[in-house]
Amino acid sequence: MMYLLGTDIGTSGTKTILMDVAGNLIAQDLQEYGVLTPKPLWAEQWADVWLEASKNSIKNTIKKANIDVNQIKGIAISGLYGGSGIPLDKEMQQVRPCMIWMDRRADKETEWVKQHIDLAKLQRITFNGVDPYYGYTKMLWLKNNEPENWGKTALFLPPNSYVIYKLTNEIAIDYSSAGNIGGIFDMNQRVWSEEMMAELGIPLDKMPQKIVESTDIVGYLTAEIADELGLPVDLPVIAGGIDCGAASIGLGIFEPNIFSATVGTSMCCALISEKPAQNQDLIIWPYLYDAKRLNYYFAGANTAGAIIKWFKETLCQWEEEFAKAHQRNVYDVLNEQAKDIPAGSQGLLVLPYFMGERSPIWDSHAKGTIVGLSLTHTKAHLFRAFMEAVAYSFRQAMEATGDYQGEHIIIAGGATKSKLWRQIFADVTGYPVLCPRNDAEANLGDVILAGVGTGVLTFSDVKKWQVFDEKVMPNPQAHEIYNQYYELYKSIYQNLKTDMAKLSTLV
Repeated sequence: MMYLLGTDIGTSGTKTILMDVAGNLIAQDLQEYGVLTPKPLWAEQWADVWLEASKNSIKNTIKKANIDVNQIKGIAISGLYGGSGIPLDKEMQQVRPCMIWMDRRADKETEWVKQHIDLAKLQRITFNGVDPYYGYTKMLWLKNNEPENWGKTALFLPPNSYVIYKLTNEIAIDYSSAGNIGGIFDMNQRVWSEEMMAELGIPLDKMPQKIVESTDIVGYLTAEIADELGLPVDLPVIAGGIDCGAASIGLGIFEPNIFSATVGTSMCCALISEKPAQNQDLIIWPYLYDAKRLNYYFAGANTAGAIIKWFKETLCQWEEEFAKAHQRNVYDVLNEQAKDIPAGSQGLLVLPYFMGERSPIWDSHAKGTIVGLSLTHTKAHLFRAFMEAVAYSFRQAMEATGDYQGEHIIIAGGATKSKLWRQIFADVTGYPVLCPRNDAEANLGDVILAGVGTGVLTFSDVKKWQVFDEKVMPNPQAHEIYNQYYELYKSIYQNLKTDMAKLSTLV
């Protein structure tokens, strides 16, 4: 039997899985870590943390598998959106921590771009707009605020490309990672935009010159790394790409016009499209499958599962102790408490902007907000309202992609473990919800990319791997109620937007 490895470098941990070419999971390992937040709205990580976690997760997966490693045919590596990318010096050493996707520090640089760059041209060339989210504004922040580090920086590499370099000594960037930097990538030609780089003051030579498909073999394990990991020398390493795109591959999405989302710590909602549409409310980059033809239209919420975790850790000490005493999952306890609360949580609305917000509202100053509290509300009402907030955010992202004509939506990630949350997503959107029976995260997409890249699999082979649970149908009555709450959800943000910005100046 032949095997494939898939490694995904995430925001809170790196996970590796080993599967056989029949689609069976053989072994897996997760290495967890944290995010550095030295100031409000800053978020950064050291690249060596990602590298060590990647190597340890691979080694542990191999140990658990107890197989003939010579039958492993390849590994693909995906990663979180690394924002600016890792700033590396001429010796390929880290200059400073990498400013990741959730970092919002580049407000002044965003305003400078708005005032000095033709935004219509920027949109026409890159398909993207301007916001602290984008890697190019983070690069400008580094240039303006840490000129010594900017001068030391010879190359920016995204997390997966950096780990691949450390495994193979080869430097490349995949199309999805290049496009997601925004501002400096020509989406029409699928090359770096020398015109925009010149206007922004970002040198072309600071970017990887080799841009590859996500199924391309970038290089092969060096003898030293192969020995360290317990893998064969010259094992092919496949490019992979942005993790949310890899998750869509894992869901079996190889055709345009399917709306899907991965709801984990953050939320990634996407429509795959052939159309070269330009919508500054969305993030647009080449898809990991057929990257020169297909576009990934992406709306990303900064906090989804993160606010549920915050709720649990901040307000649910009793529930955690109860769950531990009864050998239960604390989230199951909270779901049980909230399941009989009616749609709308009896007049509660939560804005889930606990870390500013990305697409489609693009507001660094947006704040987490609870509206409608009364003495009749309980913790269960609040918990349900938090879940509903993420579903409202999902619907807003869905609407930003246009008039969706699909028959259903596909949702994967940790949120789907909750039957209540699945139903809330269906009721808020009005669409049937399909969820994969087994985890269909980025790792599965990595395995597929590794298989296709090495020629041991085709995309047709893996379509049958994805088995979905029974559709969750929307409740028409609940949908009508949620329609009213959703309109309030949008208007409350608009009414508070100015005050949220003023509040930011006080912090």
